[in-house]
Amino acid sequence: MSDEHPTADDDTAPEAGGGEGGPVEVRESSRDAVLLRGISTRAWEHPADRGALVALRELRGFDIVMRKLSSVLSERALRLSFLGSSIRVDRHQYARVHEAYLSVGAVLDAAELPDLYVTRNPDLGGMCVGIDKPIIAINSGSVELLDDAELRFLLAHELGHALSGHGLYRTMLMVLLRLTTSVAWIPVGVVGLRVITAALYEWSRKSELSADRAGALAVQDPAAAVRVMAKLAGGGDLRDVDTAAFLEQAKEFETGGDLRDSFLKLMLLEQRSHDFAVARAATLKTWIDDGEYREYLSGGYPRRDADGDASISAEAKAAAKSYKDLFETSGDPLAKLLRRFRDGL
Repeated sequence: MSDEHPTADDDTAPEAGGGEGGPVEVRESSRDAVLLRGISTRAWEHPADRGALVALRELRGFDIVMRKLSSVLSERALRLSFLGSSIRVDRHQYARVHEAYLSVGAVLDAAELPDLYVTRNPDLGGMCVGIDKPIIAINSGSVELLDDAELRFLLAHELGHALSGHGLYRTMLMVLLRLTTSVAWIPVGVVGLRVITAALYEWSRKSELSADRAGALAVQDPAAAVRVMAKLAGGGDLRDVDTAAFLEQAKEFETGGDLRDSFLKLMLLEQRSHDFAVARAATLKTWIDDGEYREYLSGGYPRRDADGDASISAEAKAAAKSYKDLFETSGDPLAKLLRRFRDGL
C-alpha cells in the first residue's frame, strides 16, 4: 500500500500481492497498524498446532507427493469452481474487501496473497482451501454484516491459515485417516480409528486458535475480534449484545455444571473442527492479556528467517506444556476432580 505505516523495525512496508488484563490500544484504522516485518507464522501458531506442523514439515517426500496430487486433481477443480461461480476480489470488484485484504497482508508481511473470492452465502464465515496455491473465500454475508475492523480480522484469520500451510497438512492427515478405514472391520481398528479422528479434530480446533491469533495481530483491535465471535454466535446485529457478558458465558461454559456436563462437552467437541465461539473469544482474550500479543506488537516476535532452527523436541515440549497449563488452570468440574485426585495421591 502507498500509505506509510509504523513498523516494528526500521524496514519499509512491503507491497502486498493480489478486558481485564489491562487496556489494549484500539486502532480505528489499518493505517495506524504496526507492520510486522519478517514475522514467522510461529508467532501466531498455538503450541499444539505448531508442534504438529514442525513434525509434519519433516515428512519431505509426502509433502511433495501431496502437492503434486493436489495441483493435478482437486486444486484445479476448486480454482475453476470459484472462478466460475464466485466473484474474484480486486480493486475493481469489492474494493472495500480488496483494500482490507491488502492491509492485513501488509501487516503480516505476506510475500504473496492467495486469490480472494466472495461467494454467495448469507451466513458469516470464510474458508481457506487448496494446497499448492491456496484460495481464500469469504461469504457475502460477512461483507454485509462485518464492519471494517471485523472484516480485516476475518480476512487475516483465513490468511493465517494459508501462511501456516494448514491446507496441506490437513490434507495429509485426512489421507492418513482414510487409510485407516482399511482396518475398520477389525474391532481394535474401529477403536483406533475413533482415537485418530478425535486427535485430528483436536488439532483442527487448535489450528483455528492459531488463525484467530493471526487475525488479532493483523487487525490490532481486540474488541473487533471479540465482536466477530459474538456475531458468529448470535448473528450480525450486536446493538442489544453486551460483549463483556458474552465473554462471561465462556466462564459459565467452562466451570458450570457437574461431571455430566464435563463429559457432554467432551462428546460435543469430539467431532467439531472449530471450538465454540464463546470459548474461542475467551481463549483469544487470555492470549492477548497474557502479554505475548503486546510483546509482538513491540517488535519481539519470531522471525521467519529463523524457522529452519525450529526443533521438533522443543515444539513438542511446548505443546505438552500448553496442555498441562490448561489442565492446571481449568475450572471444568472433571479437571478439578482429577487435580484433587492427583494431589491426594
